[in-house]
Amino acid sequence: MTAARAERGRAPAGPRRPTADDGVLVVDKPAGWTSHDVVARVRRLASTRKVGHAGTLDPMATGVLVVGIGRATRLLTYVTGADKDYAATVRLGVTTTTDDAEGEVVARADVAHVTRADLDVQVAALTGDLRQVPSSVSAIKVDGQRAYALVRAGEEVELAARPVHVARFAVLDVRAAQDDGAAVLDVDVEVTCSSGTYVRALARDLGTALGVGGHLTALRRSRVGGFGLAQARTLDELAATPEDEAVAVLPLADAARAVLPARELTEPEARALSYGQGIDPADEPAGPVAALGPDGALVAIVERRGPRMRPAVVFAPA
Repeated sequence: MTAARAERGRAPAGPRRPTADDGVLVVDKPAGWTSHDVVARVRRLASTRKVGHAGTLDPMATGVLVVGIGRATRLLTYVTGADKDYAATVRLGVTTTTDDAEGEVVARADVAHVTRADLDVQVAALTGDLRQVPSSVSAIKVDGQRAYALVRAGEEVELAARPVHVARFAVLDVRAAQDDGAAVLDVDVEVTCSSGTYVRALARDLGTALGVGGHLTALRRSRVGGFGLAQARTLDELAATPEDEAVAVLPLADAARAVLPARELTEPEARALSYGQGIDPADEPAGPVAALGPDGALVAIVERRGPRMRPAVVFAPA
């Protein structure tokens, strides 16, 4: 049993902590924990089962995991779709079954001929609008089952390419290294990309383009939409909250502003949305838009439908 799973299964000690308010926690996920492990831990810390996360991180990855509590779980769809920043290390010269360091090595290649100029050309080719084939051990569903589950069961999985956008793929450092006694190249990179982009697949495709294979050895997510590491707290920091206090969260309105444009409502508009009715559009985009009441509270997420802005999700029902 991993340390993370042992921690998940440990019974809480002492009196029950007060239930956290509806809102968002930005967690700095530790290595070795699944995103589900983090949700299970936060359920105990927040004293509620109504907890979810936006944007799965692999166990080996660390960094920003946005967790919603209470009504904030209804915001997570919009958080998941936000663009993201990563810092990563790509190892060139070794191919694995999972495109990362957790898989089995299936091929090795000589990297002596790879130059920085070659690397820069192929990194540039993997920037912009791409058709990316996700890793076969991703969480994408195939005939109702997760791809990684099928792979672990011994089945071959071929996933279709899908459109993604890599806004930035920057090489920070290139250095010689050793992998099981063989010479390899470790490439430190930073990536800004759309939702649905697999940095593991970028590592794989970079290695393939250079003819040497490649996989990811480190991954840290530093931003999801407007949520960054500066706001993130570790699980230990959250657990240090006094037992007689609720874990502090980012309020719904602030969380919505971090990922969506906002519209300030008049009292009649706020009342109409609370009843599920539409309002006239203003200068905002077609949607989604965070609609905030005169008191600053999040009333609804609205989208343009026909000539009106109508609520997609209501947070302050009448």
